[in-house]
Amino acid sequence: MLGRMMMRTVSLALCLALGTFPALATTQDDVLSARLLPGWQMEGGGRMAAVELVLAAGWKTYWRSPGDAGIPPSFDWSGSVNVKSVLIHWPAPVVFHTNGMQTIGYHDRLVLPVEVTPVDPALPVRLSLRLDLGVCDQICLPASVSLEQDLSEPGAPDAGITAALAQRAASGAEAGVTAVACMIEPIADGLRLTARLRLPDPGTTEVVAFETPDPAVWVAEATARRDGADLVAVTELVAPDGEPFALDRSGVTLTILADGNAVEVEGCPAP
Repeated sequence: MLGRMMMRTVSLALCLALGTFPALATTQDDVLSARLLPGWQMEGGGRMAAVELVLAAGWKTYWRSPGDAGIPPSFDWSGSVNVKSVLIHWPAPVVFHTNGMQTIGYHDRLVLPVEVTPVDPALPVRLSLRLDLGVCDQICLPASVSLEQDLSEPGAPDAGITAALAQRAASGAEAGVTAVACMIEPIADGLRLTARLRLPDPGTTEVVAFETPDPAVWVAEATARRDGADLVAVTELVAPDGEPFALDRSGVTLTILADGNAVEVEGCPAP
């Protein structure tokens, strides 16, 4: 059990340790720039803005579920003014394979749309973000940026934000998913989750990422295969106490990545 719980920690440590000596000559400013794009006012008083990250050639950063060797981003909007909620619209990420490890993320430039709901649409909005993330090439660096943007003006449509919104994951219904069934089995230190989804075969390699409602649960890299018209994906889930646990099926998200596209399926019902 201890070995399983240590796997992610060890993978992250290896990622951060790669190329220790070159890291001495590399700083965050050398490889990353960031800003908030003001976007535009939407009907109803909400706002579509975006976080823009520009990475040096060869560098990448990570999706919300980055894989065992990735560093998940952390967003803190608490310094914002007149902001009730912020909803992130993730563009379809890329699957990377490095040193035998699979990670999921972005390279070159990421425009990450954020939908801002104000407390009072009649009052000015100021967006404030503290973003902690990892950026990697031959080495990995922990990075942190603090960004602010006044959203009180109406703004105007932004082609970069619009393009990023168009790259969002399709829903199961949009992608032609007609059936989802998930089988759960207890294992020594957690659960094995097997999902069977009926959806069109893209004809290319499919990667499936599982997410649970509890971020403390360790999720293994999934295996995926085609069984006729069905995609079958298997992962293992380990809670901090290393025991089988009750899984909220409705809070499980499955994301299927293939050929630059993404399909997001909410919920993992029993067969």
